Amino acid sequence: VEQVVSTAQFGDLIEFSYPIGYAHWGVYDGDGYVIHFGTIFPVCGDLLLGETKIRRQLLSEINVPKGARVSVSNNKHELEPSPVHEIRIRRDALLGKEFTYKLLTQNCEHFATFVRSGKAICNQVIYLLKLNFLCRKKAILILLNSNQLQRERN
Repeated sequence: VEQVVSTAQFGDLIEFSYPIGYAHWGVYDGDGYVIHFGTIFPVCGDLLLGETKIRRQLLSEINVPKGARVSVSNNKHELEPSPVHEIRIRRDALLGKEFTYKLLTQNCEHFATFVRSGKAICNQVIYLLKLNFLCRKKAILILLNSNQLQRERN
């Protein structure tokens, strides 16, 4: 965490890469702080379900699972960062606001990319949708092959 704080610049995307393959995202706000989706009731932990609140929190105080990696990850989205003053305007407009967490359309990665670039993108959702499509395609092919084998036997 100290290395991220020492190298991060205002507006950088901060990725908390969890061992289970999921990542939490925030935006570096300077002086060791990150703006991110947090729980409305921080005493309940940082599991994001239902209502969330945009919080400014010290990077070192964000609860992450054991084994999680924290890094500056500006290169995972093909988005140009906005000028600093535009990032500040979006940050200020959203800080303290409450939102319903929606995995597919309104999650922490959508928030972070929107604040940084003005465009809400979530690569995790895109990956899951592609994986879902490939699994369904594979299932259909298996079903078709099974039907073909049945017809050949009869």
